[in-house]
Amino acid sequence: EVQLVESGGGSVQAGGSLRLSCAASGTTHLTYVMAWFRQAPGKEREGVAALDYDGTTTYADSVKGRFTITKDIAQNTLYLQMTNLKPEDTAMYYCASDSIAHQVLGPADYRYWGQGTQVTVSS
Repeated sequence: EVQLVESGGGSVQAGGSLRLSCAASGTTHLTYVMAWFRQAPGKEREGVAALDYDGTTTYADSVKGRFTITKDIAQNTLYLQMTNLKPEDTAMYYCASDSIAHQVLGPADYRYWGQGTQVTVSS
């Protein structure tokens, strides 16, 4: 099993920055693939960024060039650095993990989820 705990959300103005953290504990191989998802009210959960075991990163087109996903392997903590935030980035952000994911930005490929952290961007 894996436990994922997100933190770092908050309220910022457009153009601002936030860094989300996801502390993982439990069975290590179940965190080989980790990703960030977000869900706005009334919308489906969407993949934002993913980091595979070999270091490959994948980003949604809407965040490329603005968001960066990294991982502190020693601490088993996943980060999402978000810059130039826009009002449309407002959502609940979730961390997810699993041992493998065929579609790294597909929520159905992940079994383990955190409780989420809210990001609100005002114009």
